[in-house]
Amino acid sequence: MTVGPDDVSDDDAYDRLREDEYLGPIVAEVGPVSIDPAEDAFERLIVSILRQQVSMASAAATRERLFDAVEVTPEGIRAADDEILRDAGLSRQKTRYVNEIADSFAEAGWTRDDFAAMADDEVRETLTDITGVGPWTADMFLLFVLGRPDVFPVGDLGVREGLKTLVDHHGEDPEMTRGEMREFAARWEPVRSYAALYLWQVEEELGERAGDVVSE
Repeated sequence: MTVGPDDVSDDDAYDRLREDEYLGPIVAEVGPVSIDPAEDAFERLIVSILRQQVSMASAAATRERLFDAVEVTPEGIRAADDEILRDAGLSRQKTRYVNEIADSFAEAGWTRDDFAAMADDEVRETLTDITGVGPWTADMFLLFVLGRPDVFPVGDLGVREGLKTLVDHHGEDPEMTRGEMREFAARWEPVRSYAALYLWQVEEELGERAGDVVSE
């Protein structure tokens, strides 16, 4: 069964996480948070590619140049010369990635509705079949395009560092493998997406760094 954002309200997530031994204090301080899904699935996926392995500031600058230079649609990317993409700030590797994504979307004719009809794992499998789209990027798509409420993007540096800080503040050993982090985060089902939003705010600077280093 596909889980959509309407199945969990912001208030439901807030009430549940506020009672958590670890996240409760930050939840009470920050207040309710919202998942705000993007309307354009292709555009948001390209933005996630731009954010791979760079700072948010660098990604924002590249995004601005790219969106000024080309129409960020499958057709627009396919029609653009690679040199235009490189001049916008994309590396050779990311130029290949955005072209691969544009080809896949154009050939499959995917729309946001197509992905919305899929279960989380099907979305992940479909997207990660595209060169350049790894687990982190697929999780960002589930979170910020489809608004799925129960995604825990352990590939994200901000989430991992936030969780380590949270555990450390409780006097526990913060060194955990990603598998152990997933096990720990099971306590926040079925609202792990909201837990991730709070983890990005556990330390003030993490909100700005979220996504700056990922492992695809």
